[in-house]
Amino acid sequence: MKNNKTVGVMGGLGPMATVYFFDMVVRLTDATIDQDHIDMIIANRATTPDRTDYIIGNSSENPVDILIKDAKKLEQYGTDFLVITCNTAHYFYEKISNSVNIPVINIVEETVKYAKEKGHKKLGILATTGNVQTKLYQNMCEKYDIDYEVLDELKQKIVMDIIYKDIKSGKSADMNKFNVVIDYLKESNCDGAILGCTELSILKNDNNLDDEFYIDSLEVLARKTISACEKKSKKKEAI
Repeated sequence: MKNNKTVGVMGGLGPMATVYFFDMVVRLTDATIDQDHIDMIIANRATTPDRTDYIIGNSSENPVDILIKDAKKLEQYGTDFLVITCNTAHYFYEKISNSVNIPVINIVEETVKYAKEKGHKKLGILATTGNVQTKLYQNMCEKYDIDYEVLDELKQKIVMDIIYKDIKSGKSADMNKFNVVIDYLKESNCDGAILGCTELSILKNDNNLDDEFYIDSLEVLARKTISACEKKSKKKEAI
């Protein structure tokens, strides 16, 4: 019997984004029987302190110890590599990666690499304030020689309200406000927008935004997970 790889999913960041990731991996895997699918162990640690609140100084609760604890547990369970279903948590990527002896896929790097492969020249960065302030995507865009646009304070607040007051609260995203931000990015000559928060991946799926303008970090992570398990992904029209 083939020795299939098992992925450890550091989830709960938030819970619905983890559900979407799991669902996406299953739907995107080119499988005809149960045994063609990917073995996963998911840690849905919803009680992990908020990453952005800690990063921007609104909370003294550092989530890194819990993240490292879960990473080590998943490694002990026998997983071959880890994924983190939260972009902002990649502020702690090095500490998490250094705490285990298995690879940890970097959603930020994989998303920017994907955008580069698709020929994007300038990307609008839609992410949490914690992500933006620590320049996770800005630094990665510079590494891969891609221009980028960061929102001003007012438009960044719109994005945060959509993430926290809408999606994380279990409500539908305010698409009128979202489209104001998207129109601004297009007027700023962006040829793509990074959905650099997994809650924004929920927005994209719920509203059927299949436009190639959007680079969905969660979908990029799902497809990378499938390939890392030596499986094939379906094309979008096949799911």
